Amino acid sequence: MGSVDRQQEFVLRTLEERQIRFVRLWFTDVLGYLKSVAIAPAELDGAFEEGIGFDGSAIEGFARASESDMLARPDPATFQILPEPAGRPADSARMFCDITMPDGSPSWADPRYVLRRALSRAAERGFTFYTHPEIEFFLLKDRPSDGSEPEPFDNAGYFDMTSDDSSHDFRREAVSTLEGLGISVEFSHHEVAPGQQEIDLRYADALSMADNIMTFRHVIKQVAIAHGVHATFMPKPFRHRPGSGMHTHLSLFEGDRNAFHDPGDPLNLSKTARAFIAGLLQHAREITAVTNQWVNSYKRLFGYAAPGELVEAPTFVCWGHANRSALVRVPMYKPGKANSTRVEMRSLDSACNPYLAFALLIAAGMKGVEEGYELPPGAEDDVWSLSDTERRALGYDELPHNLADALRAMEDSELVAETLGEHVFEFFLRNKRSEWVDYRAEVTPFELSRYLPAL
Repeated sequence: MGSVDRQQEFVLRTLEERQIRFVRLWFTDVLGYLKSVAIAPAELDGAFEEGIGFDGSAIEGFARASESDMLARPDPATFQILPEPAGRPADSARMFCDITMPDGSPSWADPRYVLRRALSRAAERGFTFYTHPEIEFFLLKDRPSDGSEPEPFDNAGYFDMTSDDSSHDFRREAVSTLEGLGISVEFSHHEVAPGQQEIDLRYADALSMADNIMTFRHVIKQVAIAHGVHATFMPKPFRHRPGSGMHTHLSLFEGDRNAFHDPGDPLNLSKTARAFIAGLLQHAREITAVTNQWVNSYKRLFGYAAPGELVEAPTFVCWGHANRSALVRVPMYKPGKANSTRVEMRSLDSACNPYLAFALLIAAGMKGVEEGYELPPGAEDDVWSLSDTERRALGYDELPHNLADALRAMEDSELVAETLGEHVFEFFLRNKRSEWVDYRAEVTPFELSRYLPAL
């Protein structure tokens, strides 16, 4: 019996033993929205064998009406029982799905398949790609629908702990729920802005981590509702507060060996690591439309916070050792911890599609490795404090200033087109151009307050 068959047998046996009544099959559309269909346990054997049919033309970015038949095939390796509130027995489980066409071939529109392809190309060179995200989000007392600013859940700040700490209670329940789903958590704490939280997931292979992030966003919103508040992964919901990012630590392994580590290098970085960083820098502007895919994403990157508050969103294409103002940071090496050698990509926000974002990070880094990109000198200063002239002299390019700039950089990129595949590439550009056109046509409160009294 193959490993997949054994996994399927385990799932079917567990459903019976735990008296599970609903099996939720999850997948994402091209924009990263979670989709779900629930089936009875009696239907799961057939779902493993043949998949569950659905109308692909009704899913954002999947198919035209004339070729809409698609199948969701559950991946038994992702099986988890969904926890219920205290006192209620669990009666639901979930699995992530791979999307196929009726003939069994993978769907080119499936973000999970996009990431699988990128990881397969790295695996052909003997590498496994690991990621470790630091996920930020806001808890809000309300969620206004009229465009007014929401009210944060608390008034705490970075690492704050108070005697009446409702945020701590929320994080404790969220972490317990995540770990009940097999998602390991490293840290959780209050972030800089009022209402802002951070939960860091323990590193895992990139496909498992993308699944974990989708589960994480669902769990956080569910736990928030149970606490009578709202959770949002919107990159920047407040004008004068820092936005929510998803700083992502990356590493390549060859078997059990960290391919980024070289004990003979001053920074303990191997040639592979240096070329990988160079690839991230070289292609940073091209991939930004995907790692920062919303109009609001650029308010986080190029907005500002209240005086004295820390802003950690990178805007300049450079790298540095333990330098939080750089786009790519190399964390301090801990003696005896060769496997912890890694690089940190700091531009991502927590509202991106993790499958597409991770696919482009591995593709950009591996391009640097395969073609032997040279790594430029690292940034030693606070990049934000330098003048424009100083940054130009050092060769620090800027990330795109808005979604339209990012799309222009993306549309000319062979690397992005090849990694995403023609279908996802074309749909993504088309969808995001439409989002920009809608935004560009809006008359904002800024314009009305500034111009209406004076003009």
